[in-house]
Amino acid sequence: MTTTVLDREMYTEAEAARLLRVSPSTLHYWLEGGERRNKTYQPIIRPEPRGGHADVTWAEFVEAGLLKAYRRDANVPMRELRTFVEVLRQRLDVPYPLAHQRPYVTSGRALVMEAQKQADLAGDWWLVGEASGQLALLPAADAFYRSVIWDNDVAGGWRIAGEESPVVVDPDVRFGRPNVGGISTEVIWEHNRAGESDDEIAEDFGLSQADVWWALSYEQASRAKRVA
Repeated sequence: MTTTVLDREMYTEAEAARLLRVSPSTLHYWLEGGERRNKTYQPIIRPEPRGGHADVTWAEFVEAGLLKAYRRDANVPMRELRTFVEVLRQRLDVPYPLAHQRPYVTSGRALVMEAQKQADLAGDWWLVGEASGQLALLPAADAFYRSVIWDNDVAGGWRIAGEESPVVVDPDVRFGRPNVGGISTEVIWEHNRAGESDDEIAEDFGLSQADVWWALSYEQASRAKRVA
């Protein structure tokens, strides 16, 4: 895998927002920036706004997943986070630093700490902190790092429901839609709604019963979020 997979356009903004379980307006703001309280803010994720209804790339989707882990309603520190990401982008010489493994591993954490301070980023949004004299990933960053499936130092897949879940989004499987063992979670949900038992679904698709449970749990939570 090369970094070109990170540039692959995968989702409309509406689809990406639904999968990430954030509001479309929030995701658009992260991607395109905008005006708040008579101030214009540049995007956090994209180096520059792309305008219109540009599709969301795989890298943008993954980076938005990390932002979601840190989200505090609408109180996202746009200016400081953009500066932080830009510092990492320049220092690591990669276009999508938060979709790259280097900021999370031990050898890259000093650079992350330096970038956090340079950007005057509030501690609630730090990826790295100091504990017992060592630099460590803070909880949200650590959970995100463990849920990503790394391939040649870039995000090759993501366990979107957490590191313990078999529900994965992968740009090369099911067009990036959530799946378990290559089977779309939405298809599993539809079979369940049609009256098939968990055992029958597992047998039909060559899955374990636990895989079916995870898929149904993910879909149920996703639909509950849409209703809310």
